[in-house]
Order: sequence, then structure tokens, then C-alpha cells
Amino acid sequence: MSETLEDNVRLIESLLESAFDYGKSGYELVKLKTVDKISDVVSSFIPHSVVFVIILLFTLFFNLGLAFWLGEILGNTFYGFFVIAAFYGIMGLVLHLFIHKWLKKKIYTFLIKQLLK
Repeated sequence: MSETLEDNVRLIESLLESAFDYGKSGYELVKLKTVDKISDVVSSFIPHSVVFVIILLFTLFFNLGLAFWLGEILGNTFYGFFVIAAFYGIMGLVLHLFIHKWLKKKIYTFLIKQLLK
């Protein structure tokens, strides 16, 4: 009878060790999947950021040139900067009022797709 009890104890210990190993493996798997998703999101974010910075620099220098050119046409340099600033102010207001929710939804959807890929 004592052998059966010892066999049951060993069986339970073996079962507990297997459950512990399974839990440990599951935790490691979750860690690896998390690292994979984060690296995927970051790796897709970096090229977009580089393109964004290049477009931003182009826009900056284009607007400076346009502002100086308009200022020359209007008679004072600062008038050109006022015209450019007014254009961007109106454009920002229109974007905020009409496109803000749509743009937020697009960015949200993109991030979710990247995370669930």
C-alpha cells in the first residue's frame, strides 16, 4: 500500500513539474511574441518617420522660398510670411474640423493592424 502512495506522490510531483514547465514555456512564448510585435511596429515606423522628415524639410524650404517670393511681389518680405501663415492656419482649421476624426481612425487602424499582424 505504501508503494502505491509513493507512486501517486511521484506522479503528482511529475504532473506539477510538467505544469510548471508548461507555464514557464507559455510565459516565454508571450514574451517572444511581444518582442516580435514591438519590433515589427517599430521597424515599420522608422521608414515612415524618415520619409516624413524628408517631406517636412522639403515643405519647410519650399514655404520659405514661397514666402520670400510672395513678399517680394507684395512689396515687403513679411507680407509673404503672413500669407503663408494664413494659408496654413486656414488649412489647419479645415483639417481639424473636417478630417481630424477620419485621420485619427486611419492611424488607429494602422497601429492595430501592425500589432495584430
